[in-house]
Amino acid sequence: MTSIPRALSRATEQLSKSSDTPRLDAELLMAAALGIGRDRLILDDPRGEAPAGFVEFVERRAKGEPIAYITGHRAFWTIDLEVGPGALVPRPDSETLIAFAVEYFSGTAGPRRVLDLGTGPGTLLLAALDEWPKATGLGVDASEAALAYGRRNAERLGMYRRAEFRIGDWADGIEEKFDLILCNPPYVAEGAETGAGVLEYEPHEALFAGPDGLDDYRRLAPVIGGLLAPGGIAGIEIGFDQADAVAGLLEQEGHNATLVRDLGGRPRALCIKG
Repeated sequence: MTSIPRALSRATEQLSKSSDTPRLDAELLMAAALGIGRDRLILDDPRGEAPAGFVEFVERRAKGEPIAYITGHRAFWTIDLEVGPGALVPRPDSETLIAFAVEYFSGTAGPRRVLDLGTGPGTLLLAALDEWPKATGLGVDASEAALAYGRRNAERLGMYRRAEFRIGDWADGIEEKFDLILCNPPYVAEGAETGAGVLEYEPHEALFAGPDGLDDYRRLAPVIGGLLAPGGIAGIEIGFDQADAVAGLLEQEGHNATLVRDLGGRPRALCIKG
């Protein structure tokens, strides 16, 4: 058997050929194999033998499989989400939408009703409900597989009474108005380069949106404003080079969009007010 420190070193070397963050990947996989959090792995510095499952985890990661699919979980904002095949892996970039909403509702009671269009495993909806414990919300997605994760996440996080999940085609059939609308639509252009493992493992319907990546924005722009309650906001995630194009689509519908940048200073979202 191999000691944990030695196994981590070997895994880091192996993953350096396929990952930009080989040491981080190795630590996350080791923590999952041990059944502990990465923080405990680092702080306690366990010196026992590496669990047998760790080797398999590393081999899967070396082939490009997302870590979240291997471990079955992904941290997002203040919550931990169950994820797996059929559900888009939550990205830290999407936290920009929650951060902007927190700033917007600062000093108020917060939103009462939240809508997450393209909710996936409940990512933005459940993060918002965790932020505002008195809020309730609706998550809509075209994938039953993704919604199954969302429902389980709501149950595990104790939000099942506050979160409803519905199969749907964007806003079709929704007549209610919401104080906060969150949306991370597919925005990758067909044929564009993606990160390692993304194309091979994650659901294409949650990633790609036509030749220019704008197909779903064209569908959302005419309807999203009509779902906003007075004083509410809608935050729509965008690709780093899509701000002008998506803002133009929203302006055609009479919306003055505000650009929001992520922590790296990159254009990350457009927000409109009700």
